[in-house]
Amino acid sequence: QVQLQESGGGSVQSGGSLKLSCAASGDTRCMAWFRQVPGQVREGIASIQNDGTTEYADSVKGRFTISQDNANLYLQMNDLTPDDTGMYVCAQRTAGYCYRGAPLPYGFDYFGRGTQVTVSS
Repeated sequence: QVQLQESGGGSVQSGGSLKLSCAASGDTRCMAWFRQVPGQVREGIASIQNDGTTEYADSVKGRFTISQDNANLYLQMNDLTPDDTGMYVCAQRTAGYCYRGAPLPYGFDYFGRGTQVTVSS
């Protein structure tokens, strides 16, 4: 059974930084981070292929960096703004390859429970 366990969330002020982690089991060839805000569609933030190819949502390009180390997935978030507030969820795609562009929820098969990030102005 695939397990995805996120950590590293917290409360920061605008301009601050956080690094999220996700401990993953299963097929980690294509992994992603999503942001969930109550009442809104789950938003794809970044994805990474096991060859190192990364994709980002336009809203986070230049500020966020996704990386992977064996079965651990990371998201370094810099220059945070209140719009970055949400539950950050780690996801895994069992097909093993990532599509081009920001990740879409229907393309991923497993999601973690998330870690909350709150950015205050």
